[in-house]
Amino acid sequence: MWGGGGGGGGATARPAAPGGGRPDGVAAVGEALAKGPVYVAPGAEAQLSTAQADALAKKIEDAGKPVFVAVLPATAEFPPDKVLGAVRAETGITGLYAIRLGDGFDAGADRVVMPNNAVRNLTEAVKTGAPVSANTQLNNFVDQALTQVKGSAPASWGTTGADQGAPVGGLIALGAVAVVGGGGAYALVRRNRKKKEETRREAVARLSVVVDEDITAFGEELERLDFHPGEPGADDAMRKDYEQGLDSYEKAKQIMASVQRPDEVKGVTQALEDGRFALATLDARRQGRPLPERRSPCFFDPRHGPSTEDATWAPAGGAARTVPVCTADAVRLRDGLDPAVRTVDTDRGPRPYYDAGPAYGPWAGGYFGGGILPGLLVGTMLGSMMSSPAYASDFGGGAGSGFEGGDVSGADFDPSDFGGGDFGGGGFDGGGGFDGGGGF
Repeated sequence: MWGGGGGGGGATARPAAPGGGRPDGVAAVGEALAKGPVYVAPGAEAQLSTAQADALAKKIEDAGKPVFVAVLPATAEFPPDKVLGAVRAETGITGLYAIRLGDGFDAGADRVVMPNNAVRNLTEAVKTGAPVSANTQLNNFVDQALTQVKGSAPASWGTTGADQGAPVGGLIALGAVAVVGGGGAYALVRRNRKKKEETRREAVARLSVVVDEDITAFGEELERLDFHPGEPGADDAMRKDYEQGLDSYEKAKQIMASVQRPDEVKGVTQALEDGRFALATLDARRQGRPLPERRSPCFFDPRHGPSTEDATWAPAGGAARTVPVCTADAVRLRDGLDPAVRTVDTDRGPRPYYDAGPAYGPWAGGYFGGGILPGLLVGTMLGSMMSSPAYASDFGGGAGSGFEGGDVSGADFDPSDFGGGDFGGGGFDGGGGFDGGGGF
């Protein structure tokens, strides 16, 4: 039998007493997580105390996100190569699932909630070579996950998360304005608005320099290609690729000429990314090579063109993650050299774009769309800034919107849409077993 903890709707679930025909094993985990975000199984109580589990559950419920956490003993009823997918199937709710099995850890998510690459990078970021306490590891994971996961908490939890009501900070701010009253309140609002406008103008000015460099570089690529629609051997497919490249070039210039807010820069870099892929396709046709796969641009500098493979890389002092790279940077990494990272001017001198400030989030977001960006930037200055409410307000948000989570899908969900972990027959061994890629 399992009893709920916390107020709103069974925030945590813990074993109470055996008997009563209650389910056990994976079935018990699924039933419990449908009622609350954190479950500690019989035999795993020493891993996470009741107070720790309740605090973790409250954090998730307050955020109103579909994040599910289970702490399980390393026993035969929880096979390491199947338990994550089985728990997701039993719960029947789209979301991000994290499991601490013995001293090991892994996570998986439905793609509508978080892309596989982002899940894998998040998981690797909280793993260490030496065992860490469940409380430390799970809180580190949840803290980072809540800034990235899409969708809302399931209604079955019986809670009202942040997505369903006014932010506490906003209510406090409104109360403060009411207390100040009259002209004082107007002056405060006007001062804040002026400060935000100054911040946005400065951000647009910084972005203009970088984006103008990108547009110029793309124009030079068009010239170097030296393609003429009427040249011998040119066909309709080549002419269409070339036309796409020219259209993307003109579109990028037109959008940049009218940019007033930082988030509008996404349209410019999206156009340039489309154009670069068109030119790469055209070049392949002319050379008689296989057409390139549509991939994200090189993470280190989108001017390098579409990536050709994924590689493991870690920023200075940060955790390793998987990033898309061009052929040249892949060779550099294999040779133990630093990649050719795009740097931008800052008050501290030239810095990598991901360590240069919040203004570059929209620039990067246009190149790395589809939800991949948060996972790539975990642990960097830009990644940390993009997860803050202030960033979302001033720079248009970092991860995009439109994804749903917390929906009941039933136990017959499609495993191909749930990924992030690669069990591969390995065991939970404190960071050495659940650390691959791929999905179910």
